[in-house]
This record gives sequence, C-alpha cells and structure tokens, in this order.
Amino acid sequence: MSFLTTLRHSGSRVAHKLPFHLRLQSSPRALTRLASTVAFDWEDPLASKILFTNDELDIQATARAYCQDRLLPRVLDAYRNENYDPKILLEMGELGLLGATIPEYGCASVSSVASGLITREVERVDSGYRSAMSVQGSLVMGPIYEHGTVEQKEKYLPRLARGEIIGCFGLTEPNHGSDPGSMETTAKPHPTKKGYLSLSGAKTWITNSPIADLILVWAKLQSTGKIRGFLIERDRCPPGTLETPTLKDKNGLRASITGMIQLDECPVPEENMLQVEGLTGPFSCLNSARYGIAFGTMGALEDCIARARAYALDRKQFRGNPIAKYQLVQKKLADALTDAAYGVLAATQVGRLKDQGLVAPEMISIIKRQNCDRALIGARALQEIFGGNAASDEYHIGRHVSNLFVTQTYEGQSDIHALIVGRGITGLQAFC
Repeated sequence: MSFLTTLRHSGSRVAHKLPFHLRLQSSPRALTRLASTVAFDWEDPLASKILFTNDELDIQATARAYCQDRLLPRVLDAYRNENYDPKILLEMGELGLLGATIPEYGCASVSSVASGLITREVERVDSGYRSAMSVQGSLVMGPIYEHGTVEQKEKYLPRLARGEIIGCFGLTEPNHGSDPGSMETTAKPHPTKKGYLSLSGAKTWITNSPIADLILVWAKLQSTGKIRGFLIERDRCPPGTLETPTLKDKNGLRASITGMIQLDECPVPEENMLQVEGLTGPFSCLNSARYGIAFGTMGALEDCIARARAYALDRKQFRGNPIAKYQLVQKKLADALTDAAYGVLAATQVGRLKDQGLVAPEMISIIKRQNCDRALIGARALQEIFGGNAASDEYHIGRHVSNLFVTQTYEGQSDIHALIVGRGITGLQAFC
C-alpha cells in the first residue's frame, strides 16, 4: 500500500496531524491542481473574466464590437481635426450604452461592473470618446435620476438615453477647479420673469458644452449661499444669455469636444432646479464618473500593451532579432501588464461594493488615482518601445499618452485624490 493510499484509509484524524505541506500533497484534488499546466493568457493575465457574469461578458462583447468596428476607423481623423461626431451618442444610445446602470426610463439597468466594462472598451479606442459618453451618462443622467423630480426624469432621461439630446455638466470654473466650493456662478430671482431664476457666471473645460442641448450647471443661490443644480435648455435661452464657445487646439482628448459655459442673466425656471443642496449633488455623480474612468483607463493601457507587443515582435534590430527578445523591452511590457491586471481587479471589486451600497468615496479615490497614474506611467514607458515611430499618430501610442495625462488631471487630479485618501487614513483635513 502506497503512502498516499495509507493516508486516505487512515481518516482525517491522522491527516490533520501532518504538516500543512504534507496535508496538501495528500489531497487528490490538490495534486490535480499542482500537476495541471495552465497556459498564461497575456490578454487576461489574472483571469479576471471568471469574476464576470455571462451577461456582463456579453455586454462587454457588444461594446467591444461596436468600438472596434465603428469608433476605431474614425478616431485618427477625429483626433487630428478635433472633430467629434454627435451621431456617436445616437449610436451608443441604440445599443443601450448611455446611463446603462439606471434601472428605468429606457435605460439598460446593468451592474456597475458591466458599465465599467463598457467604458473599458470605449477607452480602448480613445479616452475622448469615453469622456463624451461618461458626461452624458454619469454626469447628466446620473444626477437627474438621483436628484431630479419625477417630471424632470420623465422629460429628459429617455431622450438622453437614446442620444436624441446631448447633455453637459458645468462645475469647473476659470478660477476654481479643485476647489468647487468657492465657485462664483450665482443664481438669484429673475428681475422680470416670475418663477424664474437668473444665472450668471462662467464654467470651463466642459466636455460636450458646444453641442449640448441640456446644460447642467452648478451655482450658488445668492439668497442662501447653497450650491444647487440647474437644468438649462439651450433652445429656451434668450439671445446673449448663454454662450458655449469651443476650446480649440487641445493636445489631449482631441476626439471629444470641449468648451465653456458663459451665463449672463440667463433665465431658468425654478422647476428646473435639482432637489439637492451643497456639493453632495455634484460629488455623488462625479464618483460614478470617476469609477468609469478607473475602469476605462485600463482599456487604454491594455491597448498600449497590445500595440507595443505587436510592434516589438515585428520590429527587428541587431542580428535580425525582434526587439521583444530584449530585457528592457520585456520589462516595460511586464510592468504595464501587471498594472493593468491589478487595476481591473481593483475596479471590479469596487464595482461589486458599489452595487451593494458598501462603497466609500475613498475607495473611488484610490482606484481613480492609482489606475490613472499607472496607466499614464505605463503608456509613457511603452511609448519608448516605438522609438522615433512613436511620434507618428498612426501608431496610436502617442495619442493614448496625451489622453491619459488628461484623465489623471480631470475629475479630481491625482494629488487631490491622495488628500482624500489621506483624510480617510488620519481623520485630518489637509485642504486649506
């Protein structure tokens, strides 16, 4: 009788007296696992797919097919010419990609992880396309669903979900970026129109503003100093009260459209005010958008890895060797791949917690900061694999690097998120 057979017949009492490594070896299932050979999949290095439901994988496949077939062929022209096609939001609406987590009003009612997988596929093509989608879904539809009246939800959400109207989100001002509590945009009773408020002020770096039909602006009520959200319909604004000039000549997110919001005694019906006070309103929807960024930037980094790998295998230098053979190249690929794998796992975990109501804002800050930072660092390192060819936009890597610098900066610059996490650790506020 063999040693293992003796163990099997001697019962658990004997087995539990053995050291752990011998107990492990005595398990037939453990032996099977140890003896098996699992091929490494560089496109899913930590087997994250087993964490997703079949529905989530189907949603990701749908998003990926659309992005690769419809978005990728037009991204170079869009980036070169700073040309965003508003029909993209209509196309996304047809597939149910806009405001996908909202459970009503014609939205898809998917999990937070599924919505993250959507942003991952869109940003695999370009961060600008993901930014336009995120503003529509997370920053306009999100606050209307969470803080709007029933009338506001019924009026706006179905059309926003279909991409029939375009929305934008106005919080950042020329003099107040990381400090929105000091905003200067104000709302006061309109001097001549009863039941209306008059908004004045300026917002800047606003995705979609030049083409937006519905403009969500955060402003301080002059009477109370409280911050409120206001839904402004462009076609109801008298001439000269609303301007949304385009900000041109960007060196990042050029495939999306960015502008300002300039308000000069703009009349807004009181019924268009959201039912939330203070920074709770904008921050609640910003956290959803930041979650999408954390997942989306992993898609951009994964595209950089795939392109750098393909280039390194094809490019031959020094005795006809592919440069992928050399240690410096392999280390860059390994570093970036590790960051992407960890980032996907972290975003998945936070998404599950989000759907259970167990997510803290600091968790969002951790993954937004870490994933954006590591995506930018990884993309910059991978760019070096291309040598001088990286300067050509046809290799795509330089476009991703420029975009990822912006993702690290907007919706909470990385250092600001570090202070949010630091406050959570120490209980002390570092913001002056």
